Amino acid sequence: MKLIAFVGMPASGKSEAAAIAMSLNIPVINMGDVVRKETARRGLPPTDENIGGTGTALRKEEGMDAVAKRCAKSIPRNSHVVVVDGIRNIEEINYFKKTFGGDFKLIAIYTPFEQRFQRVKKRYRSDDMGSMEELKRRDEREKGWGLNSAIETADVTIENIGTIEEFRKRIEKLLKKYES
Repeated sequence: MKLIAFVGMPASGKSEAAAIAMSLNIPVINMGDVVRKETARRGLPPTDENIGGTGTALRKEEGMDAVAKRCAKSIPRNSHVVVVDGIRNIEEINYFKKTFGGDFKLIAIYTPFEQRFQRVKKRYRSDDMGSMEELKRRDEREKGWGLNSAIETADVTIENIGTIEEFRKRIEKLLKKYES
């Protein structure tokens, strides 16, 4: 089995890439869903601050690879390819590499800040940021988890700066390459 993970700044296109994988019948595990589930279990409303705080707390309580370990339990071992959406740090990468060996590939998605903010305004998630300052704060929080270092270790970087159709074609081509 090959495990392909997406990494990138908030609103860079990781979830869109995961949706493309799903459209190709590739199972997707969303790391953010694990944190959102834990946030709900703790009785907190699903705001950016609460979800981010829960992510920080999990990493403090259980280690920086806590979310990866929780995700690994849900990865179907009978699939040829599985996608993980939302790597945030080197420890998560190392955990997946240790668990899946050479069958782990990390794909970074790059989108400029201004484009990311424009996309946030259109997607309507409960944890989305309403201003550029809030997106900057979220960027800094995730950088504090080690996001920049994780992005730098990617096997491949895809720019998400054009149309959704262009991005879809790039992601489909990449995923099909790893499927073979």
